[in-house]
Amino acid sequence: MTLITDTHSRSADTTSPILPALAARWSPRGFDPTAVIDEDTLTTVLEAARWAPSGNNNQPARFIVARRGSESFRKIHSHLMGFNQAWADKASVLILNIAEGDNPWAQYDLGQAVAHLTIQAQHEGLFTHQLGGIDRKGLADAFHLKPGQDAVTVTVLGVLGDADSLTPELLEREIAPRTRKPLSEVLLVND
Repeated sequence: MTLITDTHSRSADTTSPILPALAARWSPRGFDPTAVIDEDTLTTVLEAARWAPSGNNNQPARFIVARRGSESFRKIHSHLMGFNQAWADKASVLILNIAEGDNPWAQYDLGQAVAHLTIQAQHEGLFTHQLGGIDRKGLADAFHLKPGQDAVTVTVLGVLGDADSLTPELLEREIAPRTRKPLSEVLLVND
């Protein structure tokens, strides 16, 4: 059994110190299929998203929260694309992230809300994995989203599980060293 319990070994190798929850954050695919996130913790994670910065305080972030075993979970899972379906059903919760409104920064604000959710989840001992490989139109239809409500991404939320349940290709990604482009490559101007 390859349960990645030494999460310290997965911490980011940063060039400058960052908050522990940020350094410890990574995107696993091996989730515990029996873990249930208690409602208080789930509410705390969602509350962090609610309090994210928002341009003009428009608060365009909307969420469909689906617990494993629910009809909403099955709907979201059935609209995941590619190999995401092979592992995401083990998570405790799937969250459909929706940008509402026609302001030009709605998706940016949604991204901030999801980032806050992600770091709060990490702080709570949970893990997330963000998915862009989704059938956005299929999800919009399945949940009867209104015009101006755009399905953008799905957040997989849960507790680390047995990585050996993953396919060899996914296991290789699960245990691969974490890398990022150097800061000098990311900063286009730094004067």
